[in-house]
Amino acid sequence: MAIPVPIRDFLTSRHVDFRVVTHPTAYTAQEEAAVTHVPGREWAKTVVCFADGEPILAVLPAHYSIDFDRLRDITGAAHVRLASEAELVTLYPGCEAGAMPPLGPLYNQRVFVDASLADDEDVVFNAGTHVDAVRMRYDALVPLIGGVVARFATKPHGHEPGRRDH
Repeated sequence: MAIPVPIRDFLTSRHVDFRVVTHPTAYTAQEEAAVTHVPGREWAKTVVCFADGEPILAVLPAHYSIDFDRLRDITGAAHVRLASEAELVTLYPGCEAGAMPPLGPLYNQRVFVDASLADDEDVVFNAGTHVDAVRMRYDALVPLIGGVVARFATKPHGHEPGRRDH
């Protein structure tokens, strides 16, 4: 399966170096990271939220969770909530539910990127399907999406395999 045309056009029209990675079907960010052999810290999962009724994208490592109090403070919103699956289908036409990329400008949405993603050169994220992903440099992604970089994600308890905390 190929990535949806609007996503491919968005990336190519901005002259961004990227590579499409096709992988076995997976539905969660951690599963996708595993089947693509990408460390969870490099898989940039896109979580759709509503901040005072406005859809926003929160982008964080696959194995992290959102601290909604921090995200609310960063967005300046009074209320932040997760989007429902029905809302995802409406907001991201052409994308499979739950497989939207963090390309906020394509959807006229603000993007918030957790600062921990900057720890690695590359990021990998959903490309609109549950079998396609995009790999690109982190330092190209943030300017591309106009993302606000801040700390709003929390690490899971324990350590990620293969990585030492400092």
